[in-house]
Amino acid sequence: MKHTIFGESHGEAIGVVLEGVPAGLALDLEAVQRELDRRRPGRSALSTARKEADQVRVLSGMFEGKTTGAPLAMVIGNADQHSSDYDSIRYTPRPGHGDYAGFLKSRGCQDYRGGGHFSGRLTAPLVAAGAVAKQLLARQGVWVGAHISSIYGICDAALEEAGQLRGVAEKDFPVLDDAAGRQMQQAILEAKQAQDSVGGAVECAVTGLSAGLGGPDFGCNVEGIFSQYLFAVPAVKSVAFGAGVAFSLMRGSQANDPFAVEDGKVITKTNHAGGINGGITNGMPVVFEATLRPTPSIALPQESVDLRTGEEVELKIKGRHDPCIVPRAVPVIEAAAALAACAVLGIGS
Repeated sequence: MKHTIFGESHGEAIGVVLEGVPAGLALDLEAVQRELDRRRPGRSALSTARKEADQVRVLSGMFEGKTTGAPLAMVIGNADQHSSDYDSIRYTPRPGHGDYAGFLKSRGCQDYRGGGHFSGRLTAPLVAAGAVAKQLLARQGVWVGAHISSIYGICDAALEEAGQLRGVAEKDFPVLDDAAGRQMQQAILEAKQAQDSVGGAVECAVTGLSAGLGGPDFGCNVEGIFSQYLFAVPAVKSVAFGAGVAFSLMRGSQANDPFAVEDGKVITKTNHAGGINGGITNGMPVVFEATLRPTPSIALPQESVDLRTGEEVELKIKGRHDPCIVPRAVPVIEAAAALAACAVLGIGS
């Protein structure tokens, strides 16, 4: 199922076109809207002050409540833009942002307002696409959930089994341990007061994928497929499956997942591998952690270059930005995972 995201942060609208959506899906638009509301900005002091309704509208590919099999186009309007805030960055790229790379890619013709097509604003249509993917996955018994695993070194409770995530999506701050969540929120507010930002990580689980999907080679490796979708999310800088970097601290006797039989089904007693061996699903939940960098747009003075003159300059950024994007990124990571799971299953291919 191929998806194409279009639009810019300060353009008239943003949206997504999904090709390969099977005909006959009774698309629940209220469920799509709920996913968008989880990501929506301006809901608390922890996020950008930009206020957008993020109401999704279907343009094509749906008739009388069901998908037609034609490309499904969904659009989300932009309403609360302060474009003049970005005049200072037209030729002075923000360190850590896609401004400079985008300037080169577009030969200076990019829409720089709010980051244009490189803005985190473009994750809204990704969430809409992921919400459709979740509904297709549900028909095959596949479920996706996530939580904030850490912010600025403050860690959530360890995920013991994927079922723990089922109530997290209903929370205003999606963590397993609310006490840890309060510490995270305090760290975000302190960074905001200091005109700075903090990063963190999101842990995600996909349950219901049968054993034997994927392959060891390029193009069919399950870890590779998930990573391709996840690294398309702005600010994601690393993806680790199962125990991830902790493997470097283990011996083989600790890292290996012992096999067992439960209700006539082969399982593993632990899931350090994150549900994948040799690039192929082993029937256990696919579990990974995506690390997101701190928001590059901070109010503190930063060093940059004037691309017109080649001179080094001091940059002071205006505008409204998240002091931490991790809380709003949870449904985004879920959406990317859902689309990846559809690719692994061959839905829409």
